[in-house]
Amino acid sequence: MALNKRDKAATLASESARGAAAVSPHYLASETAMDIMRTGGSAIDAAIAANAVLGVVLPSTCGPGGDLFALVHGPGFDAPTCLNASGRAGSGASAERLRQEGQIRVPLRGLDSITVPGAVDGWIALHDRYGTIDMETILAPAIELATNGFPVSYEFSQSLGRMHEMIGDQASARPLYVDGVPAPGSTLRRVRHAEALRTIATLGRDGFYGGDVGAAIVTTTQGRITPDDLAVGQAEWVEPVGLDVFGLTGWTVPPNSQGYLSLATLKIFEFLDPPHDPTDPLFHHALIEAYRSVARERDFYVSDPTTAKSVDFLLGRARLKRRAERISMEHTTHWRLPAAAPGGTAFLATRDWSGMGVSFIQSNFWGIGSGFSAGNTGIFLHNRGASFNLTPGHGNELKPGRRPLHTLAPTIWTKDGSTSLILGTRGGDFQPQIVAQVAASLLHAELSPSHAQAAPRWKFEHDGPEGEPVLSLEPTLHDKCGAALTRIGHRVHRYEQSTEGWGPVSLIDERVRLVAAADPRVSTATALAE
Repeated sequence: MALNKRDKAATLASESARGAAAVSPHYLASETAMDIMRTGGSAIDAAIAANAVLGVVLPSTCGPGGDLFALVHGPGFDAPTCLNASGRAGSGASAERLRQEGQIRVPLRGLDSITVPGAVDGWIALHDRYGTIDMETILAPAIELATNGFPVSYEFSQSLGRMHEMIGDQASARPLYVDGVPAPGSTLRRVRHAEALRTIATLGRDGFYGGDVGAAIVTTTQGRITPDDLAVGQAEWVEPVGLDVFGLTGWTVPPNSQGYLSLATLKIFEFLDPPHDPTDPLFHHALIEAYRSVARERDFYVSDPTTAKSVDFLLGRARLKRRAERISMEHTTHWRLPAAAPGGTAFLATRDWSGMGVSFIQSNFWGIGSGFSAGNTGIFLHNRGASFNLTPGHGNELKPGRRPLHTLAPTIWTKDGSTSLILGTRGGDFQPQIVAQVAASLLHAELSPSHAQAAPRWKFEHDGPEGEPVLSLEPTLHDKCGAALTRIGHRVHRYEQSTEGWGPVSLIDERVRLVAAADPRVSTATALAE
């Protein structure tokens, strides 16, 4: 049932002194997470259950055919544990073939953009380590919604309209377009998707990678991904990246994720000693320039963990200090620009009564992904392979067995061994920008979680409305700071309204008391705590 305005306002920020919370892009996922924890499930069980629900009701953002990263922290942890469940390129991947075909980059859509999906391996790895209830119980809510139907949100209806021409004639998409593009509030059922989830619940990874879905992936990709590729586990426990900023330690996922950009941006911002007032144009100028100073390097340094630059280099204090010293608070600085990559992603945060917290992000990458599904299974395949390049000898060159550069950038923040903040967003390339803005609002400007979520945002677009680099501002920020930022040297563009694509951010703040806050930019985003 859709939320009315009064109910929606109540879900944007929920407080609790007792200790369980869930924030996600959709109220059905947040409600599912809380229900799982009430029945004895851990924060991990809740996160998996919520993710499975999101894959049913918002497949335009995430699903079992995509990748996953997670950070987990709780009482007794010296540091968060970190899971990289991003899939690798298949045995049939070939940069040389694409170059011979005249390609200068991996096509954004299509078979060459598909890598092995890592999400299901991620679910199983997380559950094996931290689960407290069985997978059948965890996936039951998603299976029920897919079987019996769920209401279409406005966001999903709009997404289905945009994707109709691309996917509408595929067997997996037919349940989404029973009578054309579904209107908001109409009911959809995804029975084949429910069957795929039920097989995962009963058979584990073999039910996905070795079952009908796996066979369909091999057939769909025409040998680019083989059964042997699917037999290799895609989930790996890795050391998280940590950096002290604003009196806390911020943690994220190491390369092949771009997550370090959020922490590097905030550390450079801290070095600049900017004003604390978020209505001051120099607050935003400092944050924008801090981001720009490191964003330019991402495509050179971030790649498969075996070829990426070391974390010690990327977050070296002296290196970041030198970047800060190149920034002027009086005018913009020229920085080389990376390429932009918007994305379809879902970030969610859960915290259970034991104190365990999870920063969980899962994605199909570009909306629903590659434009291809795994036969008639209801599973849409991501296009993370489009983040590879075709440059011979480059660390991020498309090669079998490699993980591509990844935009997914979850964070978790600790102090003296306790969890302080769980924070993340969707947004492709723009995730570090959005995370840095909300973190700066919370930790430097000291706004409340609800005010930090509602604060107007900027987005530095490498290819703006006129094809030039541009600083896009939500309307309130433009009206307050646009003229001053223009005088400093920024090329400013005013958005006419706040945009759902600049989020939704999900956050759980435990610094004083437990506060869960959702992003008002997306109508279904919901925070629950008790």
